[in-house]
Amino acid sequence: MKLFNSMDQKIEDFKPMQEGKVNMYVCGPTVYNYPHIGNARPIVVFDTLKRTFQALGYDVKMVSNYTDVDDKIIKVAKECGVTEKEITDKFIKAYNQDRLSLHAMMPDAAPKVTDTMDAIIAFIKLLVEKGNAYEVDGDVYFRVNSVPSYGNLSHQQIDDLMVGARIDENSKKENPLDFTLWKRTEEGIKWDSPWSVGRPGWHTECVVMINQEFDGNLIDIHGGGMDLKFPHHENEIAQSRAAYETPIANYWVHNGMVNIDGEKMSKSLGNVIWAKDMIAKIGGNVLRWLMLGTHYRSPLNINEEAIEAAKKELNKVQTSLKQAYVKLGLSDKEVDEAYDEALYAPFMDAMQDDLNTPNAFAAVFEAVKVLNQTIRQRDVDFEKLALQTRAIEKMMDVLGIDIPRLTLTQEDKELHQKWKAAVKEKDFDTADGYRKELMERGIL
Repeated sequence: MKLFNSMDQKIEDFKPMQEGKVNMYVCGPTVYNYPHIGNARPIVVFDTLKRTFQALGYDVKMVSNYTDVDDKIIKVAKECGVTEKEITDKFIKAYNQDRLSLHAMMPDAAPKVTDTMDAIIAFIKLLVEKGNAYEVDGDVYFRVNSVPSYGNLSHQQIDDLMVGARIDENSKKENPLDFTLWKRTEEGIKWDSPWSVGRPGWHTECVVMINQEFDGNLIDIHGGGMDLKFPHHENEIAQSRAAYETPIANYWVHNGMVNIDGEKMSKSLGNVIWAKDMIAKIGGNVLRWLMLGTHYRSPLNINEEAIEAAKKELNKVQTSLKQAYVKLGLSDKEVDEAYDEALYAPFMDAMQDDLNTPNAFAAVFEAVKVLNQTIRQRDVDFEKLALQTRAIEKMMDVLGIDIPRLTLTQEDKELHQKWKAAVKEKDFDTADGYRKELMERGIL
């Protein structure tokens, strides 16, 4: 398996810390609203990465958190006249519904910030004791200058960052780049701490959850959207280096952003699309196919043309598989776990090459072409047909595309025989009736 490592800015051979096992953490949502399609992209990308590792025989543990403490959550709760928990419970449920509608697996663990507070406070205390953080008037800040490698992930120099930071200088800070670990507050949900009654800063939460969920302070892969690389992931690394002398993860994987009709999705442009609305309109399979049609590191542009192309491509695969299921069903040939390895290999070669889904799609279409040729033979080789069908099913499994296997009942088979007999006898009225019924059953 090869992956592009954002830390080194190059594609590298993936070597897990423990043979045959992958530990992966993906930054989850701040749950104050419905997920938009930009939030849906990392769901699809990292679920596909997990599925690829599993197809290669790895045991994968994937963790993704919920940020359920945030100023935006407090603001929405206040506007709605309800508790923060009512808001976060509602949108965690909505997020998981979208995740399942996109045929993504649930994470192996999904910690919440509110359930991790004691550990977060203890971690901040450790950083203060080590001299990497300091308290001012109940607020606690991280001392960026205490970590010489700061900026390595985003490939920025501290001096360059200082120029921009001075514009928004906080006089309480020793350095404009220092970021908040603990915020004193009188509004919204809050906790007691050695410094003040308040709540934690966003950048600290993930470091603590990774340490808790993986029983250690170094994992194989840390993932998220490109927008999280700086400052969020950079600040995570700084804290981990300060506390444990590790960069949290050996591989940093980031997906590109989503554009709508060539423009960045934003509230100001009024082009934000909720994932649930897009799923309701085109279905989870089509949205997932659309998202995987572009390499995960590239910007994804969504427009009507791209949606229609995705529908046609996916329909091509589904139609061929359906025809294969009917042929196999009529011959009483079952599809088992055996598959055409030569057909499957180019697909997996592409997936192992930094999740090159465009090349993987090309392998899918080539496999569909071969399958169609087998279907059209006068004397069908049903053994070959079953192997080819299973190979394409395996590809769809890795891509997370849910195409249920069509199983024919005895009644279906008898109806099909009657239709063929009517066509042979040129009794077209009767044949049309049988054909209509077969179409209603999804067989034709």
